Amino acid sequence: MELIYSKIEPNKLLHIINRLSDISDRQDIIPKNNFIQCATLKMEKGKTFKPHKHIEKERCYEKQISQESWIVIKGSVKCKFYDIDDKLLCEPVLNVGDASFTLYGGHTYEILEDDTIVYEYKTGPYEGQELDKTFLNE
Repeated sequence: MELIYSKIEPNKLLHIINRLSDISDRQDIIPKNNFIQCATLKMEKGKTFKPHKHIEKERCYEKQISQESWIVIKGSVKCKFYDIDDKLLCEPVLNVGDASFTLYGGHTYEILEDDTIVYEYKTGPYEGQELDKTFLNE
C-alpha cells in the first residue's frame, strides 16, 4: 500500500494506492475517521457471513468533503495526485485490480489504454459539480 502525505501538512494523508498484489486476508485500507471506507478481503471458497443489514441513523457533520476511489477493472490509468496547495505530488499508474483513494488534495486521471474500465466511488449525496468541486490550474 502506498500512502501519500501532504508536503504542506506532513501528517495529513491525502491519497492511497492499494495494489492487487497488496491484498491478503482482511485489511482496512482507509483510516476510520474518513467519510469513504474500504477494506480488502481475500477469502477461500465456502467463506460466508452472518446475514445482516445496516442500521439507519442520524449523522451530522460540520464539514464533509467528497472523497473518491477508482478501481481498475480493465486497462491502465495514470493518476496525477496534488497536494492541498494544488502542487503535483506524484503520478502513479494503476493496473488491473489496483485502487486509488483521494481523501484530500486534488487529482486527475489519464487513461492509458483503449477500452479501460474503472469503478468510481464517491461519498455522497452528490449535489452537482458546482457544490462538489473546484478546478485546478495546471
